[in-house]
Order: sequence, then C-alpha cells, then structure tokens
Amino acid sequence: MAHEPIVLWTFIAVVLGGLVVMAALTKFKLWGPLWHDWICSIDHKKIGIMYIILGIVMLLRGFADAVMMRIQQAMAFGDNLGYLPPHHYDQIFTAHGVIMIFFVAMPLVTGFMNYLIPLQIGARDVSFPFLNNFSFWMTATGAILVMVSLFLGEFSTSGWLALSNLGNQNPGVGLDYYIWALQLSGVGTTLSGINLIVTIIKMRAPGMNLMKMPVFVWTSLCTNALIVASFPILTAALVLMSMDRYFGTNFFTNELGGNPMLYVNLIWIWGHPEVYILILPVFGIFSEIVATYSKKRLFGYTSMVYATVCITVLSWLVWLHHFFTMGSGAAVNTFFGITTMIISIPTGAKIFNWLFTMYKGRIEFKPPMLWTIGFMCTFAIGGMTGVLLAVPPADFVLHNSLFLIAHFHNVIIGGVVFGLLAGINYWFPKAFGYKLNEFWGKVSFWCWLVGFWVAFTPLYILGLMGVTRRANHFDDQSLQIWFVIAAVGVAIIACGIGAFLLQLVVSYFQRNANRDVTGDAWGSGRTLEWATSSPPPVYNFAKTPVVHEVDAWWDMKKHGYQRPTSGFEDLHMPKNTGAGFVISMIAMVLGFALIWHIWWLAIVSFAGVILSTIIHTFNYNRDYYIPAAEVQATEDARTEQLARHV
Repeated sequence: MAHEPIVLWTFIAVVLGGLVVMAALTKFKLWGPLWHDWICSIDHKKIGIMYIILGIVMLLRGFADAVMMRIQQAMAFGDNLGYLPPHHYDQIFTAHGVIMIFFVAMPLVTGFMNYLIPLQIGARDVSFPFLNNFSFWMTATGAILVMVSLFLGEFSTSGWLALSNLGNQNPGVGLDYYIWALQLSGVGTTLSGINLIVTIIKMRAPGMNLMKMPVFVWTSLCTNALIVASFPILTAALVLMSMDRYFGTNFFTNELGGNPMLYVNLIWIWGHPEVYILILPVFGIFSEIVATYSKKRLFGYTSMVYATVCITVLSWLVWLHHFFTMGSGAAVNTFFGITTMIISIPTGAKIFNWLFTMYKGRIEFKPPMLWTIGFMCTFAIGGMTGVLLAVPPADFVLHNSLFLIAHFHNVIIGGVVFGLLAGINYWFPKAFGYKLNEFWGKVSFWCWLVGFWVAFTPLYILGLMGVTRRANHFDDQSLQIWFVIAAVGVAIIACGIGAFLLQLVVSYFQRNANRDVTGDAWGSGRTLEWATSSPPPVYNFAKTPVVHEVDAWWDMKKHGYQRPTSGFEDLHMPKNTGAGFVISMIAMVLGFALIWHIWWLAIVSFAGVILSTIIHTFNYNRDYYIPAAEVQATEDARTEQLARHV
C-alpha cells in the first residue's frame, strides 16, 4: 500500500472518515439506537432502507473506479502511459464491475422489494423476518470484503465475471477476494429470494389474487424466481473455481480433462438472468410512476403481467449470445440469436403500455416522471443496439469492442440506475414522511441524462471503429479526442451524483416545510402502501385491508375510505435480534481466513458460525404482542397528525 499513493491516501481518508463517524455517534449517544433499532432490526422497512444505503455508499466507490478508468484512458496515448500501471488498472475495472452489479444494483433492487412488497400486499412483514436480517448482513459482509481488498492485498484482475481465472493466470489473493465476497453475498441474495417468494405467495391480503397484485409485486415475484433458480449456479461455479485454486482439481483448465468452456457456460447461465433480475423490478417501478403522474390506470395490466412472465422464461434461453465468437457453430448461434431478438418483443410491449398510459393523461413532470421519460428514450436505444449484437455476424465484429461496453451501460444505467433513482424520489416520502427537493432532483436528472450520452456515445463510435475494450493504453493518438469527450461526460454524471446527495441534505433541512404524513404523498398513488401513514408504523396495517381491485388504494378512496378508529386487536410481531449480524460477521472472518489461507482461523470461525446458528435456533423468545390499547393510541395519534396536516 505504501508504494501506491492513490491507495495510501484513500486509506487515510477512510480512517479519518471512520473516526469522525465514530466520534459523532459517541457524542450524540447514537450507538444504542443504532444497535437496537437498525443493526438488530427485523422490520422489513428498516432492512430495505439499509439495503438502499449500502447501495448508495457502494455507488460512490464504484463510480470512483469509473472516474479513474476514464481519466487513465483519456491521457494514456503514445508515449504517455497514464497514471495507472496495467496491473492496478485491471484491478480497478474488475472492482468497478463487481461493485456496480453485486453491491450497488442488487442491494438497491433488493431494498425496494424488501420495503414495498409487504406494504403493497397488505402484510405486516415478510414471511421470515430473521432470515431477512441475516440476508442483508451477508450481503454487507461481501461488500466489506471487497472494500478490505483495497488495503489488504489486492483485488482480482480477471474481469467482473472472472473469465480469465484459469490456472496460474491469477496468483495471489485477488481472485480469492472475488470468490468469497460473491459467495457470502450470494447466500444473502438467495435466502432473500426465497423469503420474498414465500411472502408474495402466502401473505397477500384477502381478495388479492394473482391478477390483482400490483405490477411491482409481479415483477418482484418473477425476479426472485430468477434469483432462486440462477444464484445456485453462480455458487456452484465459484465452488468449482475454489477447488481449482485450493486443491488443483482442474475443472476449468484443459489439463486432466477439464474444460474452460464449462466455466463460461456456467457463469453466463447465471449472468444473463442476472440482467433481468436487475431490470424487472425497475419495470415495476416505472409502471407505478407512469400511472401516478399520468393520473390514469396503467394501460394493459394483463399484457404487462404476461410480458413479465415471458421475459422471465426467455431470459434462460439467451445466455450463449455472450460468446457467439467462441465456435459454437451456426445452428447454435442461430437459435440463441433468434431467442435474443424475441425477448425484445415483450420488453417493447411494456414500453408501448407506458406510452399508452401517458396518452391523453394529465402528466405532471415531477422528478420521478422525468426519470421515467429519460429511461424510455435511453433504454429504447440501448435495446436496439442489443438486437444488433444479437445478430451473430455483427457480434463477431463488435463483441470485443467498446461498442459492447456502451450497449451494456446503455441498458444498465439508462434502465436500472434511472429506475432506482426514480423509485427513490417517488417513495422517499413514504419512508421518511417528507418529500425530496424537486429542484435538485431535476438538476440530478439532467446531469445524469446529458452526462450519460456524452460519456457513452463516443464509445459507440470507437467500437464501430474497431477499438477494443479492456485496454488501458492506445497508440493511435487520433482516438484521444473521443476518450476526452467521454471523460467530460463522466464529470457531468459526477455532478448528477453530487446533486442527488445535495438533494438528500437540502431535503432533510427542509423537512418541516415539506412534511407529508397523509399516506398519499403524491396525491394519486394507486397501490396499497399509500393506505398507510408516512412513514408507516412498525406493524404496517392495524387492520388487514381487503382488496377488490388492482388499483387497491384508488378503489378504497373512491368508496370513501376511512382510517380505522376502533376494534383493534393485539398484534403478533417478531422481536429484533442481533443473531443475524453476529453470524454474518463470523462468516466474514471465515471468508477472510480462507482468502489468506489462515487455516486455524478458518476452522475456528467455521465452528463459530455453526455454534452461533445452533444457539439462535434454540432461542425461543423471538416474538411479542403489541397490545390493542397501544395500537389504538398509535392510530389515534396518526389520525390527529393527519388532521393537523390537512
């Protein structure tokens, strides 16, 4: 670390920042509330918020890597080798991809599903509250290991999917950090997927059959089905890779009967459904927002559901288009090219449904709606470039070029990131009881939209010119202007991220002026979560609602919905517990020990995981009741607060 100035100063900044945070927690006596109310919480709403906070924090780290790469490529031409040695550059582009997919997009998506699903289906919590807490902390431990690799050892240089993991190509601990960070977080993601599927299937409010579920719940159901089916494949691939590295088994090398293509197939059989794991919940977010800000019912609800299920099924039939160039043969390439083109049809159907929802609607151009319109324009172009890459002969030319990088970011930023930022703006009042500042929200949107196209249009052009990806230095100086333009685009995106953070800060100080406790923060929310106060009480619903229509909250208001004022019962609720945090932290120590081959520590920590799990298993005191009188008092206070606000 002492020989890397960037790493050294980053380490100093992290230590100083950590000391400042610890001093603030101590000064304001926040350690107790932090432990009891957040770290140990099994409330799905708080866990959802913690997922989103984790995603935002990791976004700053992943974006810092992107800035470093873009500066390096803008200056490394001819005799100028730039400021990043090739080995360091490879670590950065690997860390960027891993962080953005596994520890930014996945936590943000999972956070929205955690927060919203019980509220939208009329449940008081998820099916397995402790498992929810444990899933979050397992995800967080994977993120911690990635951050630790910045200062202790190194990170992988084999790309975000470790496609160059074979034999002795990756000596050292870098690839081991990759393996165990993903294994730990993968456990959390898989368990979360199981939990949310059971919640949706078993805990819907009376009257809410499958075809009356909100579109976001439908997209979440399909997403979690993909998670449960695909993440074990990633786990298996990483186990086999671990055995190659630790025991010399040669599953993924040409020696002793192994086959590198086995790994490529396994990683992409997981990897392409992963793209839809990220985008499907975002489609649900856009469906909620378009209906709200167009002041109309969502056009084509049934076709939306069928399109979602169709995408879910087809996502398993397209993985081989990621390696058309590896000699699979004309017949196989043709099949996967056609299925890739077909999957664009249900996606296009969703775009048309949103456009028809907006048609003749009274559209309000609030920040969530701006993100939605920006998404539709950007994502449509990204989808068209995807169809181009689905043509095997075109892919042979473009596969290893910057065109592919531009396409991937086109759909992930223009789709997933835009959708997540739209969702944060839309549901923030529900979670915290006050609205986000609109001015800074719009500044953030325009910086992101303009910055994205300035940053990635040059990559499309360079890709069509044949410039390859994964390079940190170029000899042809005529290309430099395009990389400089791309760096300017990244700077504009940085302004968008800064505006978003400023939006959060300004909104906090303006919270009393922008207070909204009505439970219908934007005036026309259509799904069940708006029937609760903002923020919702710990039990969500004092009385379980009965659903009659798809637009449950709109239907309830139409029939003169009144907040219940009497007849409350004792509510059975789960207790907070620190077991999930403790088990996850011991598992992180186990991962660290395996990375560095500290076998005694690995044995002790593995035993610790087993022992702490057994102890938790026999801890029966996990539930409590909220007395009816306490529920009555809470609801009376909420009703009085609502009356004062109105």
